[in-house]
Amino acid sequence: MADGADVTPAELPRGFAEVVCAYERHLRSERDLTEHSVRAYLGDIGSLLEHASRLGMSEPAQLDLRTLRSWLAKQQTLGRSRTTIARRATAARVFTAWLVRTGRADTDAGASLRSPKAHRILPPVLRADEAATLLAATSAAAAETGGPLGCRDVAILELLYATGIRVGELVGLDVDDLDRQRNVVRVLGKGRKERTVPFGAPAAAALDAWLREGRPELAKEGTGDALFLGARGRRIDQRAVRTLVHKSIAAVPGAPDLGPHGLRHTAATHLLEGGADLRSVQELLGHASLATTQLYTHVSTDRLRRAYQQAHPRA
Repeated sequence: MADGADVTPAELPRGFAEVVCAYERHLRSERDLTEHSVRAYLGDIGSLLEHASRLGMSEPAQLDLRTLRSWLAKQQTLGRSRTTIARRATAARVFTAWLVRTGRADTDAGASLRSPKAHRILPPVLRADEAATLLAATSAAAAETGGPLGCRDVAILELLYATGIRVGELVGLDVDDLDRQRNVVRVLGKGRKERTVPFGAPAAAALDAWLREGRPELAKEGTGDALFLGARGRRIDQRAVRTLVHKSIAAVPGAPDLGPHGLRHTAATHLLEGGADLRSVQELLGHASLATTQLYTHVSTDRLRRAYQQAHPRA
């Protein structure tokens, strides 16, 4: 079994299996986490409990700090990145705190668990001129070919770049989430947290064209309120959006290969380079911590350093 990634409750000792099922109910009903987050937590805890069972344990109350540390050490020997190990340590601490809170353990084994500081490396971003080329080329291609799909693609790229929203947030948008009077979109982000994000005139024009000319051609009975539709008239999925972004950026000479998250990084970087303050960008992106938003300042600083080295005679 590979690192517990595919562990199911049935493969664990009964005591562990029962607690995994209870923890899953907690994540879904009490914390109201997304399906992706639930899978991530359960995968990490499955790995931990499989490791504990190999050490002869079968009940959650038997977990101790030594077991948690040996589990993280195993992750390192398996070549897991510092970021992955740090995430799994966090998952373990959340889990052991829940065990104590629900009376399944007397002591919190993870309270003293330390984890390596994760390396947070941002992917490349588009320059402002590359972003402009991307959007202009997409608009030109849509105008040349006609049809609703090209119109939709322009609106998707404009909105992703204008707002920096996540691809999951984009595909979850309904028509009523747009407020064209104020040029804002209501977004349901991580942890079911709602926020309002503004967009500019180019995105507004692309959205108007899509709603007026493109969406009605694709909409069918049973389409529902989805803002963006696939070729068959149903809500577009994340894979289709990723394919669109990669294909469109590949047509921009010299541009790095980016997906939707790369456009999110690009939007954040360009906002900061344009003078936006960190708190505003944090709110726009829906970051729970300002530290996450501060990562984008590293990109801006690196660009400043390169510009200095290229331009200053005594660099």
